[in-house]
Amino acid sequence: MASLLGLCLFSTSCAVQTSAKRDDLHVMEVSVPQQKMALYRQGKLIKTYPISTSKFGLGDEKGSYRTPLGKMEVAEKIGQGKPAGAVFKSRKWTGEVIKPNSPGRDPIVSRILWLNGLEPKNKNTYSRCIYIHGTAAENSVGKASSYGCVRMKSRDVIDLHSKVGVGSKVFVVRKGLWRDEAKAEAARKATIQALPPVDPPATLPVMESQATLATLPVLNPVDHSSTGVDVLSGQGWDRGYIETAAPVVNP
Repeated sequence: MASLLGLCLFSTSCAVQTSAKRDDLHVMEVSVPQQKMALYRQGKLIKTYPISTSKFGLGDEKGSYRTPLGKMEVAEKIGQGKPAGAVFKSRKWTGEVIKPNSPGRDPIVSRILWLNGLEPKNKNTYSRCIYIHGTAAENSVGKASSYGCVRMKSRDVIDLHSKVGVGSKVFVVRKGLWRDEAKAEAARKATIQALPPVDPPATLPVMESQATLATLPVLNPVDHSSTGVDVLSGQGWDRGYIETAAPVVNP
């Protein structure tokens, strides 16, 4: 009896659960600045969703109510088959179902994807019970408003829950979604290439002294800032995973 009780306590604690079948096909990218999530399957964009990260900022300290950054994975999936708006407490359905934006209510609803941190900077993610989950306060989705978790609308988290499995990777980043960053970079390059060529001057200008040149402002510095793809690569996501994918189809 004592051993059985110990087993039950372990199964309900914040200890990472394992699964024989793991999802190695899907990757989720959460952009904190954009408050958006992108879902990829084998590098191909499947869908984007509005989300909400913490209103207290970013971090992994216990008791901070902040959203952890970096590489994580889905450790457990909870809520399969429950109705939209099903209220969960301690990851158990209470039997209650509420409508979106019910006055004075802000419980976890519909589905839960329990995350586990894979880096030292987010090692407390699982023990802090950081989830991707549905929220009843759907009017707050799209802006930082959570208490550490990644919130989604019920229809979106149900859709996501049905697509990804345990082991699928989650990257929370400070940059825009890599696809949006890539589009912006492509648009910038296209604008530069479209500029008309400038005819060379008839006579070469007299070179100014080195001292004079040193005081002139640099009007067009080269932008060496990293892109969304660079950030993901730096956090352990193989860049070739995206670059070798099929052409992106807008959702």
